[in-house]
Amino acid sequence: MYKLSFFLIFSVRLIFAQYAEADFLMLNGEKASMEQLLQEYIRIPSVSGNEKAAGDFIKSVCRENGLHIASFGESNGNYNFAASVFPLESGKPNIIFLNHIDVVPESDQNKFEAFSGKLYEGNIYGRGAIDNKGMAVMQLTSIIHLLKNQQIKNSKFNVTFLSVSCEETQCSGGIEYVLDNYFDLLNPAVVIGEGPTEISTLMDGEFKNPIFAVSVAHKRTFWLHLERDIKSIGHGSITPINYANKEMVAALSRLVSEKPKARFNEVNVRILKSLAEHKKGIEKLVLKHPKFFKPLLVPQLRKEPKLFSVFSNTVTLTNINSHNDAYNMVPEKVEAFLDCRLLPDEDENAFLKKIRKKLKNDSIRIKVVKSMPRTTPSDIRNIYYHNLEKAIQLNYPNSSVIPIMMPNLNDLGAFRARGITAFATMPVYVKLEHVDGIHNSNEKIPVNALYEGSQVYYNFLSFMMEEPDDTP
Repeated sequence: MYKLSFFLIFSVRLIFAQYAEADFLMLNGEKASMEQLLQEYIRIPSVSGNEKAAGDFIKSVCRENGLHIASFGESNGNYNFAASVFPLESGKPNIIFLNHIDVVPESDQNKFEAFSGKLYEGNIYGRGAIDNKGMAVMQLTSIIHLLKNQQIKNSKFNVTFLSVSCEETQCSGGIEYVLDNYFDLLNPAVVIGEGPTEISTLMDGEFKNPIFAVSVAHKRTFWLHLERDIKSIGHGSITPINYANKEMVAALSRLVSEKPKARFNEVNVRILKSLAEHKKGIEKLVLKHPKFFKPLLVPQLRKEPKLFSVFSNTVTLTNINSHNDAYNMVPEKVEAFLDCRLLPDEDENAFLKKIRKKLKNDSIRIKVVKSMPRTTPSDIRNIYYHNLEKAIQLNYPNSSVIPIMMPNLNDLGAFRARGITAFATMPVYVKLEHVDGIHNSNEKIPVNALYEGSQVYYNFLSFMMEEPDDTP
């Protein structure tokens, strides 16, 4: 067993070395490295709603490297395109690598300018380094490598790099526009998008082997706008019996101070059972039988907010505003925003009734701002998950791959809502400081992660190209 493990590790390292040195990427007429491509991409600001310049750049890279381009909108806020091994008109079942061009606004206290693309101590810094330009580079280079290093003309599958706008703001010109207008042309068989990395390095405790997570489900966005107005005394020197701010604060306090209930379902229970394989003794026993030990397990889960979030519906107060800058004026109106995230099978109408009950104030008006449709977790009993798992384990011997649910929403939800199998993963090692940098200051990605992730995606595509014609 030891000799076999050593051989596998040596073989994968050899493959990785060859891949890292391969001359298959062209940029502006010259051979380029993945880090050079990512640096150039980051240097083009593309805050949501302003994607055109960055989109033009990455589309030109796709065209230069031999991919077939289909444009689905070419203006800011509606810049989307597909770059495919075969023309979409071929009608082949499509393996889609989904990514987004847009990034969130820059943060304060960056080590380097937010769109610098600076290479420093083995990391590339800048908005989009991980979310989502870094992953896009991994995806794109794996497809280009496949195109230039394999005989794929007889493949039953097409492979497509799908870049879209405004994922961060979920505007109408992004993925929803693409699927409303080009779903049949895309003909998706499976979609691979942004998701979790190797997770044992991000969690407390000791794990005997690396754990790579693949998200098969996501919680649903349910955004609420609350409003209360009361005609009252206007001067702050006299406190009214009731006034808008007082009622809203009291109601919100009742709502957010209540602990969310833990709910076990097929996906989150499977997470715990998978983690059990990396534990010993009583901890292993509890995790293997989570429903039986639920009273013992839930208090421990509450100590890990990131983990507990996939076991509960959550309500987060993100804003309360009376639009008043004066210290001595009592405003007549106040509003609040709630970011609620629902488990996949939660009934939104029933959840809304619970919100109203907890507020204990029928005078507060509630408006649903955004409600995502219910989705079914993607099945893992298929060749797509099997080959993705195999591709990860080829690159990282002795690792395990577990299906999980993500607490956040991304564009994969639009495919799942249409019944398409969709998996989310960025199969690389990163540290907690890299994860904490997403949507924060000093976003960065290790250079070696670009090559590792690209190699895994290439492994996956290679396995898929070998599938017989009768593969479902």
